Order: sequence, then C-alpha cells, then structure tokens
Amino acid sequence: MFLVAFAPLGYGFAFAQTECKQVCVAKPFYSEGEAVIISGKVDAFLPNTPLLVQVFRDTNRVHIAQVDVAQDGTYSYSLIADGPYFKQDGKYVIQASYGVTGNVFETSFNFQTTATGQNPSQIFEVRAGDQGTFDVPYTINGGTVKNIIVDPAILGLIITIQADDDGSITLDLGREWIDAKTGPNGRTGDDDKYIIYIDGLEVPYQESSVRPESRLITIQFQEGDSDIEIIGTYVVPEFGPIAILILVIAVSSVLILSKKSTFLRFS
Repeated sequence: MFLVAFAPLGYGFAFAQTECKQVCVAKPFYSEGEAVIISGKVDAFLPNTPLLVQVFRDTNRVHIAQVDVAQDGTYSYSLIADGPYFKQDGKYVIQASYGVTGNVFETSFNFQTTATGQNPSQIFEVRAGDQGTFDVPYTINGGTVKNIIVDPAILGLIITIQADDDGSITLDLGREWIDAKTGPNGRTGDDDKYIIYIDGLEVPYQESSVRPESRLITIQFQEGDSDIEIIGTYVVPEFGPIAILILVIAVSSVLILSKKSTFLRFS
C-alpha cells in the first residue's frame, strides 16, 4: 500500500514516452510563479487515506500538503512556485508517501527565480578573433562553465560545462555577437529560433526576454553533460557573402541529416 518506485528527473523525454505510474512532475524545469504539477498512481487505494507530499530545497522543507487519492489510485496536485520559500535557484526534491510509514519516493525539478532569469550574475569573456573579446553574462545551476568559444563553422557558440548535477544555464546573448534571424543575410528580418544541441542531441530552450540588444535563453542539462552548441544565423567574426553561403549550406545539410537520426530529449 505505497507509492511505486522512484521517478528520476530527466529532460522530459521519459514523460513523453511512458505513462507516469509513479510520482512525477509535468516538466523538469519551472520558473518563479509557475504551477508545479505533481501526479502519479499508488499501488492500492486505501479509503480515507491521503497522500503526503513534501517539497525540499536541500534539507529545508518549502512545502507540505495532503492530497486526495482517487479510487483508481491516481492523484494530481499543483502548487505555485512562488513566495518566501521559493527564492533559491536549483533542484527541488518532491517526496511522496502513502500508507505504510517509511515508504517515501522521490522526483525533482529545477527552479529558476525571476531575478536570475532576467539578470545573469556571472560573466565569461569570449575571444572573437580580430574583433577582440566580448562578454557573455550567465548563471548556471548544477555545474560550472569551463569554456565558451566561437565556432564559425556552425554560426554559433560552443559552451563546455562540468555538469555535477541536473541543472540549467541562463545566457544573455548579445545580438552584436550572435543572433538568429529570418533574413537572407542572417542579420535582418524577424527573430528566429536558435538550434541547441547538448552532446549531439537536439534540445529545446526557454527564451525569457527579448531585448533590442540581446536575447536571454535558458537551457536545461543533465548530470554528466559536457558540450552545449548554440547555432544561430550569424556569429562573430564576420564572414564575406560567399563564405556565409557556403556555411549556411553546410549547416543546413548537417541539420537535415541530424534530424533524421536524433530524437528530442524534451517533450
């Protein structure tokens, strides 16, 4: 009479591909003010027995609730990630127990405050060839940034990280240095989406702020991840028209082949 086995945090691929039979969250990453949706199914329904849900940041409990369980064993609960107890970025652990005392099962999610999402607190100086260097403001949870380089061959940046845990990185990308546009020259037109790869697998990202001078994006990663590629339509150092055309054709060919053999790690 207890909640079934542990459900690890992932990029969301597990949620999309398998039915949640345990304790799950709807997605692996939440921003301040969002509703965290928790659901699952118990082994056996016990009349008049609520499910106990607790949320922890490190060893500090930030939320507790009793949740009704339906007769078919399913349950669903949501909480707003806001208030005095949701002021730190990072991993939040959900513990759920039902029935027999001592049977506690976990899942987790990564959380980011509004302040972090709008104002990255660290700076990495990136070399840009003859154009000197430029700064990339960033904040990372769950790891450290080891290096950021310009890769003209992909019209983008490669960020090398040491991911000690599941986490996220927020980057303030100056449009002067890298951008993604719909125009034929890669620098004009409407904003287009970046293409993001982590260790060769395409992943989505969240864009929390679009400014005239920069774009603010957040990318989730898993423990052990290393290389994050951010591919746009323009990156310094600047190339001539013929070189740009060759690069665009080359990148397009790689992306077409990649999409045939790569699956998304997020839902």
